[in-house]
Amino acid sequence: MTRAARSGRAAIIGQLKLAARKGDRAALTLAIEQMKTWAYSPRYWLRYLQLLAHPLARLVDLTVIKQGEKIARQKGWVTPTRKAPRPRPKRRPPVPPPARPSRARRVGVPTQPSLFPDLPV
Repeated sequence: MTRAARSGRAAIIGQLKLAARKGDRAALTLAIEQMKTWAYSPRYWLRYLQLLAHPLARLVDLTVIKQGEKIARQKGWVTPTRKAPRPRPKRRPPVPPPARPSRARRVGVPTQPSLFPDLPV
């Protein structure tokens, strides 16, 4: 029976550097899978925290694994979430200005005769 290869901090960072330098997706995938194993298991939790000292590992954590937020909350680095603001009272819509009477209804203004006198209005 063969034993699974253990990944070390140097191996993960090496794969991250290779992926960053050459754009090697396979190396990035391997590094991410190994980092997820470390991030989600209590056995490797301290190793994962040491791994996050490297900027590439921190970047992968923030973008893919998203454990960094959990770590920050546990360590008290993040301020607690704010309460939702109180709902403001709804503003009443502005009152439209009083309607002016149309020109046709004004006193003293003659109305134009209809072009179609036979049609009902």
